[in-house]
Amino acid sequence: MAALDILAYTATTALGAGRDAQREGLRERRSGLRRNDFGNAPLDCWIGRVEGVEAVALPPHLAELDCRNNALAWLALQQDGLLEAVAQVVGRHGAGRVAVVMGTSTASIGSTEDAYARLVDDADGTPRFPQDLRYRVRIHTPHSLGDFVQAATGLHGPCVTVATACSSSAKVFAQAARLIDAGLADAALVGGVDTLCGSVLFGFNALQLVAPTPCQPFDARRVGLSLGEAGGFAVLERAGAGPGTGLQLRGYGESSDAHHMSAPHPQGLGARLAMQAALQRAGIEPAAVGYLNLHGTSTPANDSVEAAAVAALFPDSLHASSTKGWTGHTLGAAGIVESVFALLALEHGLLPGTLNSEIPDPACGPQIRFDNAQADIHYAMNNSFGFGGNNCSLVFGRAH
Repeated sequence: MAALDILAYTATTALGAGRDAQREGLRERRSGLRRNDFGNAPLDCWIGRVEGVEAVALPPHLAELDCRNNALAWLALQQDGLLEAVAQVVGRHGAGRVAVVMGTSTASIGSTEDAYARLVDDADGTPRFPQDLRYRVRIHTPHSLGDFVQAATGLHGPCVTVATACSSSAKVFAQAARLIDAGLADAALVGGVDTLCGSVLFGFNALQLVAPTPCQPFDARRVGLSLGEAGGFAVLERAGAGPGTGLQLRGYGESSDAHHMSAPHPQGLGARLAMQAALQRAGIEPAAVGYLNLHGTSTPANDSVEAAAVAALFPDSLHASSTKGWTGHTLGAAGIVESVFALLALEHGLLPGTLNSEIPDPACGPQIRFDNAQADIHYAMNNSFGFGGNNCSLVFGRAH
């Protein structure tokens, strides 16, 4: 594929708002996880909650789209010169030639939960939503995030919402690349946002996937994941059209093994196919990759299967890790957040380890690293795998 320049990129997670907060949290090995304090009857677990979301005030013209998920999106949009980069590509191509491609798993379902919890009865006993919620119908759809981002930025090119569970905001990069390659856009604002809600916390707990303690990816003692919330964005453009940052999207790979609704393929077939396709599009061999951010959810099945797929494809020298011990599993936002971590590794040479993990699982290969490292690398990858066997791998590199 033709490389795409990355003009700006940002993430807001439990570590804080913006790239600097992410980098410092990774460098200091300071987790953003805390005991669950979300909801009226919190589940006994640990979460990655973003501070300050409740205090975000949307501008008046966006009031109809006010919800917790969009408030986090608004907070994330303000970071790291993201909106300035959007203005630059609009200046070069026009707002109608800049696509918006957003990934989310639950969108604003938390607001929908709240609406149902506040049902009131009419005089005849018919239940209805309170008056203050009925007019905001646009937030009660899977497309609410894409709708909000387009309204917030003034972009009016193609607008797409990708909802493929935990691979959603990795697949936005692939979707944007195809839109640009097809001539339907000249640039794209990609990203993803998911906020905590009851459906997520209690749904994953019903699947017996939530750990009562902070998650320990790839540790022999791991018992489950820690959930989190996050938002992140990146601006992509055809290589050479603007100044860029020296960082590029070089390849993507997607697969859908459809093995099971919530369990990975036991031999990691889909994961391996996605990684191979990303490397092939980037035109590089596995040994060229300096850092791989793993999906690494800390569930017993996911980690061992992913580690086996990595060991079958990459040399022992690869530095691969899961960063979910810092942020929690941010679901539909995991792809963009962990792409930001891969880009930080490229830009600053900071290769994160795997927080909270100390005892290697014998089933995992030497590629899985627990300690941070510092190295000058030229390519970094990100894996994001979703329920239903929906897999995406991305390759990022430095501009030639």
